[in-house]
Amino acid sequence: MTLEKGYHGEKMFDQKLEKLSVECLIINDLLLETANTHYLIDSHLVSPPKIHIFEVKNFEGDFLIEDNRMRLISGKEIKNPLIQLSRTESLFRQLLQQLGYNQKVEAHLVFINPEFYLYGASPDLPIIFPSQLERFMNQLNSQFFKLAGKHHALAEKLMELHVKDSPFSLLPEYSFDGLTKGILCEGCGELEMFDSGFTTTLTCKKCGFVEDKEAAILRSTEEFSLLFPQMKITSGIIFEWCKIIRSRAVIQRALAKSYQSCSSKKGTYYIKKNK
Repeated sequence: MTLEKGYHGEKMFDQKLEKLSVECLIINDLLLETANTHYLIDSHLVSPPKIHIFEVKNFEGDFLIEDNRMRLISGKEIKNPLIQLSRTESLFRQLLQQLGYNQKVEAHLVFINPEFYLYGASPDLPIIFPSQLERFMNQLNSQFFKLAGKHHALAEKLMELHVKDSPFSLLPEYSFDGLTKGILCEGCGELEMFDSGFTTTLTCKKCGFVEDKEAAILRSTEEFSLLFPQMKITSGIIFEWCKIIRSRAVIQRALAKSYQSCSSKKGTYYIKKNK
């Protein structure tokens, strides 16, 4: 949920940048590597006077910054994005030097959510608050410079340097035998769905959410396929995966609705039907 909220914040900021009338080049979500260190820049704005780099945060609520630390008013400390921004700016400057560019770089931390407030912020911090965003965009639009070939060349070079295989997307190790079996409740996300055996629905013992039994089986089958793409889908394996379903025949009927049965020497398995 945090990642999704952050993504929405970045999209909101992207929409602001797209409305700029000044000559500039905008590059989003670049993952770069300098000095054996990976760093992600939410947005680059390449313009003749300088390169702007932006770190966008969709924080909501009241925060406090003091002694280079940031925390919620409630007391919970969070990772200070200003430290992350400073590190990113330094690495990006080093990269530009390696590429032979001496263009000025200006880094900004953008808080996009209007429901955000930061106590203790000094005016000299590289922060753009929600109420300052339109003014900042107007300042950019007031500049009258023309892009040159070197700016396009730099933008193309940066995009070439984008690291496609992110080192941050590593999945934890897991196995079929090592995972708890059952059907996740679509309402609360807990493994508390219950099959009475006498109805066509399942009910969550925790939140009371009710779902059609065959729909829940198919949803769990999709989850199984995502986690174990190399394993064949069989009624036996899905019966074990769902765990709470009392009859294998119910599993077979559900699979027959969206999957095609195939035969092999080892038995029957299912593949997704073409839509």
